[in-house]
Amino acid sequence: MRVGLIKAVPVKWNLEHNWKVLEGLMRRTADRGVDLFCTPECFLDGYVVTSDAGWTKERFLRIAQSGKDSLYIERAQILVRELGVWLILGLTERVEDRCYNAALLFNRTGEIVGRYYKTHLQHHDLRYAEGRDLPVFRTEFGTIGIMICADRRWPETARTLRLKGARVIMNPTFGMCHYDNEWWMRTRSYENECFICFAHPQVSLITGPKGDIVAKLQSSLEDVLVEDIDPTQITGEMLRDRRPDLYGIIGDTNAKGAQ
Repeated sequence: MRVGLIKAVPVKWNLEHNWKVLEGLMRRTADRGVDLFCTPECFLDGYVVTSDAGWTKERFLRIAQSGKDSLYIERAQILVRELGVWLILGLTERVEDRCYNAALLFNRTGEIVGRYYKTHLQHHDLRYAEGRDLPVFRTEFGTIGIMICADRRWPETARTLRLKGARVIMNPTFGMCHYDNEWWMRTRSYENECFICFAHPQVSLITGPKGDIVAKLQSSLEDVLVEDIDPTQITGEMLRDRRPDLYGIIGDTNAKGAQ
């Protein structure tokens, strides 16, 4: 599969500007044979939960997109149909009076075939409602998973997605793109024997099942990292040699180390 990781800094609260940047980058890159594009976290609205000045719940609800009547979701459906590509779009999604940090998965015909809501919320993210599941999605490339930004800090997130069958984990994100992050991503890939595709406004990074850096693009320019990855090269040897009978405490929130 050929992935295209969008690398651009969105403007907070400016849906139209951010959409034009995304559409322009996708159109410019689609002829390179990209199968699946992925934006950074909440790219459409610019991850406005980090805003203090001008942030109100009412404004937040207005900028959030509803799957029932969103102009931008409709535009995304039209665009992927025209280009014949898959897309993971990061945005704030409104469900009744709740807002979620969401990643929507569109297939080549424009159908939304997957939704993931960020599950691990801290600090400003508490303005969102928390996701309650770690789903995986079957695609023409095989099974993929999605985790958003800080979800990657907890090894259980990637491990759960991998055990559910994901060989590629897409990671839309907004924070922490420093050198240490490369080691975190390399470790997550190595311990789960999978690819992780990290899409950030300032750096695009792909790590492989051997813990290596497959590709990286870092600059101040708006661009797309285009790279081929082959999920069939994954063996799963370490996963087969696990000892689940020893790991029961992992699910215990009252364990000594968690206090």
